[in-house]
Amino acid sequence: MAGGFVLVVGPSGAGKDTVIAAARAQLAGDPRFVFPRRLVTRPPSAHEDNAEIAEAEFSRAAAAGAFPLHWRAHGLGYAIPAEALTEAEQGRVVVCNVSRRVIEAARRTLPGVHVVAITAAPEILAARLAARGRPEDGDLAARLARALPAEADDTVANDGDRRVAAAGFVAILRDRAGRR
Repeated sequence: MAGGFVLVVGPSGAGKDTVIAAARAQLAGDPRFVFPRRLVTRPPSAHEDNAEIAEAEFSRAAAAGAFPLHWRAHGLGYAIPAEALTEAEQGRVVVCNVSRRVIEAARRTLPGVHVVAITAAPEILAARLAARGRPEDGDLAARLARALPAEADDTVANDGDRRVAAAGFVAILRDRAGRR
């Protein structure tokens, strides 16, 4: 039976949300795929289509084990909504943008985890971060320097035409849906 999680990781500025959005558009109407909105303790923006959750609510739910996966980064709380686990258990491929720091925990606790790293050259990352100008991004040089290695099952380079990166990612998703 198909199903499980495809976790998308990579450094800030790699274009994870852009590639995920393109895949969501290409796979719209295909019931094998689910793209839940991440819960984040900040409002959505032009760069991230998250569902906002209040800090107190996030802390309570995390402590109660209400999220299949949650973490803190950049002074914010992030979580995958509980219904995502239900979708995966019902045979759907659930696609989520997560922190590289939670890969090990995800592999231990979630069904059918497959990690895809979205990458880009350092100069492209720097240009993208500078262009989006989010105050919460903080010191861009420090953010770029803190590249954590990701133990990915697949890698998609997003250095050039984003349609090429999106097509590569969609091929990985379709393969996952067909294999499991």
